[in-house]
Amino acid sequence: MSEPPVENSKDLLARLSGKNTGENDGASWAAVAATRPAHETNEADSDNRPTDQKLDGLIDRINSMAGKTGMTMPSQAAKPETIRQPSSANIEHSKSTAAAPPSTIAATEDFIPIEPTSFKEAGLTDTEVETLVVKYLLAWGEATGRAIAEQVRLPFILIERLLHQLKAEQVLAFKDAAQLNDYVYLLTDLGRERGHRYIQTCTYFGSAPVSLEEYAASVRDQSLEYQSPTPEDLSRAFSDLLINKRMLSRLGPAINSGRGLFLYGSPGNGKTSIAERVTSAFGDCIWIPRAIGLEGEIIRVFDPNHHIEAALVKEEGLLSTKCVDARWIRVRRPTIVVGGELTMENLEVTIKPNTGTCEAPLQLKANCGTLLIDDFGRQRMSIDELLNRWIVPLEKRYDFLNLPNGKKIKVPFDELIIFATNLKPKDLVDEAFLRRIPYKVEVTDPTQDEFCKLFEIMCPKMGFEYDPAAVNHLVEKHYLATNRPYRCCQPRDLLLQIRNLCDYHQRELKLTPEYFDFAVENYFAAM
Repeated sequence: MSEPPVENSKDLLARLSGKNTGENDGASWAAVAATRPAHETNEADSDNRPTDQKLDGLIDRINSMAGKTGMTMPSQAAKPETIRQPSSANIEHSKSTAAAPPSTIAATEDFIPIEPTSFKEAGLTDTEVETLVVKYLLAWGEATGRAIAEQVRLPFILIERLLHQLKAEQVLAFKDAAQLNDYVYLLTDLGRERGHRYIQTCTYFGSAPVSLEEYAASVRDQSLEYQSPTPEDLSRAFSDLLINKRMLSRLGPAINSGRGLFLYGSPGNGKTSIAERVTSAFGDCIWIPRAIGLEGEIIRVFDPNHHIEAALVKEEGLLSTKCVDARWIRVRRPTIVVGGELTMENLEVTIKPNTGTCEAPLQLKANCGTLLIDDFGRQRMSIDELLNRWIVPLEKRYDFLNLPNGKKIKVPFDELIIFATNLKPKDLVDEAFLRRIPYKVEVTDPTQDEFCKLFEIMCPKMGFEYDPAAVNHLVEKHYLATNRPYRCCQPRDLLLQIRNLCDYHQRELKLTPEYFDFAVENYFAAM
């Protein structure tokens, strides 16, 4: 049976419409079924087919802009939870997400949380999100759907479905229409009754929590163990401090290890200042969850008292920062400093009776950063009690926490813990604990040249013009003659005394021997 001839488009449409032939019946459409479609014609036929030159030109431009002929558009169904840089620890993960949309910030950070496409992907249930939504509306009275989504930090498309479901269940009601196909929602009597029941257990209605598994994976991806600070990194981190090369050479390996470190030495030589700058040698920023959800408990992790937000710069392009999971927040690598006020309660999950929410312990908030125990040995808790609390975490790199409901959980312990003390470590702890802290670095007194250099650095910062003659007078009369040791903090403190004196008498800021005599008399009066 021979194939029917291929008609051109004009003849075919004319025949179907009944024009010229007088036909407009089923026979015309039956003929279409017997006609080969254009994409199945042979090459000889295709050569006679007209082509769309503009379309071909547009495709060529797209290919040239892509820079690669083999580039394909990412599949929306293949969106991963996070985007990570390939490394030896996650090569297999990188292969599985190779088709995922690349982020404009993935080139500089190993972990980027991507917003979920469903509650299941977010590790949440409809009931958990409903609880947050109802408690929020109970507190605020009314809100638009987008305001609710922003409050719980979930995509609006997911919240919108839940809101319509709650409306169908008569938990919510429409009050008014809002912009962008949105509505203003409020609680019905049934919704208010349900909200009062929810807040009896917990009053929290902030960001939806992240699972403990997701948090542990984020700590692994941003671990200090994967960071290897170089001498250049340390020089950058301590650029605003005067530290001799010998001190940096001893600090370098200790910081690079990412484990425990003892800083000891006389007071006033900058142990706290050194510890506060160590973190910046590991890199700038990390991602942490605002809250962790586990066994019905919500543990707050983000703490404005200890974390400094480092917001992303808005990006333009196909994939912008809108794809980032808003339940996470980008912060500078944390440096948490605690002193004599430290108690055992600060190292455990604590529940606030008036709200029913839990607060993460200090070591959990310091993950991927530095925890500084300042003035070690002067805490309100005994030294043995504090040391016993750290033995397992320092050795195993994980910690165990007790939840208010009695459950014990295992959490990452990935931080550089620094014990700063004015006493010698061997006078505070036994040999078994010292073995678990492999590095002990003594912060020594500055030399005379370094002491004078500190004056030269601090004078412009405090509004003075450096005067070598006045500083030499101070050194010879009040240090060499009295055999007084130099301390790194003294140049700043003495200049502050002189500045306050000049401000009080409304005099010009100037360094003179008389001003230094006055400052020394006040500063060292009871020392």
